[in-house]
Amino acid sequence: MVSVSALAVDPVSVFGVPFGPPAEPALLLPVALATLAGCGLGTLSGLVPGLHANNFALLLAAAAPRIAVDPLLLGAAMLAAGIVHTFLDIVPSLALGVPDAAMAVSALPGHRLVLQGRGREALRLSAAGSGLAILLALALAFPVTWAMLRLAPLLSQWFPLVAAVVLLALLATEPSHRARLAALLAFALATGLGLFVLPLSLSGPLAGSVLAPLFGGLFGAPVLLDALGGDGVPAQADAQFAMAPIDLATSGVAGGLSGAAVGYLPGVSAGVAATLSLPAVPARSELRGYVVATSGANTSTAVFALFALIALGSPRTGVLVAVDDAGVPLVLPVFLSVVVAASAVGFVLVGLLGDAAFRLVASLNQRRLVLSVLALLAVLSVVFAGAAGLAVFAMATLVGLIGPRLGARRVYLMGVLLGPLALRAV
Repeated sequence: MVSVSALAVDPVSVFGVPFGPPAEPALLLPVALATLAGCGLGTLSGLVPGLHANNFALLLAAAAPRIAVDPLLLGAAMLAAGIVHTFLDIVPSLALGVPDAAMAVSALPGHRLVLQGRGREALRLSAAGSGLAILLALALAFPVTWAMLRLAPLLSQWFPLVAAVVLLALLATEPSHRARLAALLAFALATGLGLFVLPLSLSGPLAGSVLAPLFGGLFGAPVLLDALGGDGVPAQADAQFAMAPIDLATSGVAGGLSGAAVGYLPGVSAGVAATLSLPAVPARSELRGYVVATSGANTSTAVFALFALIALGSPRTGVLVAVDDAGVPLVLPVFLSVVVAASAVGFVLVGLLGDAAFRLVASLNQRRLVLSVLALLAVLSVVFAGAAGLAVFAMATLVGLIGPRLGARRVYLMGVLLGPLALRAV
């Protein structure tokens, strides 16, 4: 049998990016099976609130030395899970985080569409944004990475300044001085939380990761708490797009390009990419364009981060950190095939599983459902970080609640990673 790891020899390059030889025909079946398994994991993590493809990837990386599976097959499964997750994580966000109608003005645009009965359309707009971003990322990845190979040393040397520019660019999108002050306070709180929590070495029964309670508290629990008093998901109308094709394309390209801009920078999340893309979203399609652009940025960042790992040797996402830790050979032909296949699976599943999720959630008691999901987040905190993970989860939830209460968008909570990275580089 041909070893998958044998693909790592005699690499060639495109635009200076290591590409590697074409895959052996005998490897197509094991890689395809690994990709399907990863798609299953990404579907589970995408639909279960608080669970992320990062969690599964870290578990696979921890188990890698003890299981007789070629590392590249593990890498294919991890990458497929990460890509599918970027398509499907919109589903629980829309179905579970729906606030009371009185809060609709301050709700996320996706939630506002759900409250208007346009949730099914929002799901498909999200899938379209991610699909467009994949096409754009695959077209631009090689030339953009060629440029980043030359810029990387400069960006690394001046990273604190780069981080400051990113923060200033975000602040420039705010409508008032009050909003900018709130954003700075939220960023400072998140930075302080990161400085305290990230150095901790916590381990749970299955794996060690402080990120599970940290991100669950910052971005999951606050949205659920805001939804406690809501009436749940109202009846949803048809899935027909109420958005001009040109606006859809413009928003998708904006999200894809913003993912290219930040996919190579440590500590800069897809949420930052999404926010930076918003000025390009046509005003007449603001709500729908936001959904398209943010989904596109999320998926695009995952693809460009893959190229950052292969070309720069620097993992930018939790999934790719696990790929790196597991010693997976970085063979781009296999990885690109996995990205295309997983994207196709994710695109199809968004509508099918999203519609089913709306029907299921609408039939359940909103308060009990939200409390159950909050309990699940707490359990996952213990599973990945032990009893101390609950304390981290509680602190992160408090910071995640305070920021929006000050009037800041949740994107500034990414300071939990960006702030400490910038300060350590000073």
